[in-house]
Amino acid sequence: MAVDEIERVRDFNRYYTQRLGILTDRYLGQDRPLGQARLLFEIGAGCDVRELRERLGLDSGYLSRLLRALADQRLVTVRAHPGDGRVRIAELTDAGQAERAELERRSRAGIAELLGALTDGQRAQLLDAQGRIRRLLRSAAVTIEQAAAGDATVQDCLQRYAAELANRFPEGYDPATLTPPDRVDGTVLLAREDGRAAGCGLWVHLAAGAAEIRHLWIAEPARGLGLGRRLLSALEADAAAHGIGTVRLGTHSALTEAIGLYRAAGYTPIDDYSGSVYNQLAFEKRLNRPPRSR
Repeated sequence: MAVDEIERVRDFNRYYTQRLGILTDRYLGQDRPLGQARLLFEIGAGCDVRELRERLGLDSGYLSRLLRALADQRLVTVRAHPGDGRVRIAELTDAGQAERAELERRSRAGIAELLGALTDGQRAQLLDAQGRIRRLLRSAAVTIEQAAAGDATVQDCLQRYAAELANRFPEGYDPATLTPPDRVDGTVLLAREDGRAAGCGLWVHLAAGAAEIRHLWIAEPARGLGLGRRLLSALEADAAAHGIGTVRLGTHSALTEAIGLYRAAGYTPIDDYSGSVYNQLAFEKRLNRPPRSR
């Protein structure tokens, strides 16, 4: 990675944070920093403090200090959940709701002023660029890691995968077709975004030096990020590292996006090898095995 690329991103970050006034203790001209202002927005009509911490990725101690500061200003109250005393709920007071509404007004006015200085074409370019930046940053933040086949999150992903296929296939889909954990003699990979499952896939041995990639699936909120290609490449790399020279896979004619992905990734059509009623099309790819260490 070029040093210039890193410095250009850092320069953009410095400009953008200064332009939005994030560095001051009076965000949007009010008497509080960005952290407290953002918390008012996120609490909204009420929120589980644990969920708030996970959503914003905040340290529990730091979040407690932010909530305490807002409570001291009589903008927020924190109480135990009536059904579970272990759960704390943060809520806005009437003053907090008024403050949040004012933050919204000032934020919209500031953005309107910024966009108002641009032509229609420039605004369209800016919004398009922001959308592309968001997608790329989300993609970069997704992690792909090996997981146990019987892991609860993996099994939940596979059930969601099966439910989607049941809706998309004219003949439906039988979840009993899913590969059971004790039949996975290869690797399961799980993709996560902000701690939530974003996709999964696995490979199993077919014969000496050959494997099959199965159940490649991306959750709806994570689609459009290029994650399918990343997950497929990760499965291929893992298989190659385990001595696999050829991978095969099958798919249904209804899954046009999957067919496009496989063709673009270098898979070539072959005759049916699995006998599965759902594999109406079959593909194969030769892998480049990693060099052996001397």
